[in-house]
Amino acid sequence: MKLLLQGVCLAMLLAVSACAAGTAASQEAAQSGVLAQLVLGFWHALIGPFTLIGEIINELAPGALPWSFRFYESRGTGVVYDVGFFLGMFTGPSVIWTGSRRRAP
Repeated sequence: MKLLLQGVCLAMLLAVSACAAGTAASQEAAQSGVLAQLVLGFWHALIGPFTLIGEIINELAPGALPWSFRFYESRGTGVVYDVGFFLGMFTGPSVIWTGSRRRAP
């Protein structure tokens, strides 16, 4: 059971990191428009913890993951992306925290 859970976690990490900053799709979306930049910044902030794990894996075991990515999209971004990233950093954890507190008896 533990091995299955680890496999599922690894698969989820790979799926989420495919949308991470630094990928070709992310760079293209960052240059698309204002709404795309806002949503992209928000998304990158939400998946930040997973991206950090992926970056650590890439640093410790180069080539272990099929692509490289970054924590923050550095190409084609601007103030709108930064606003989305900032909102994602602060609203994402607060939404998760509020949801977990409601479920507690």
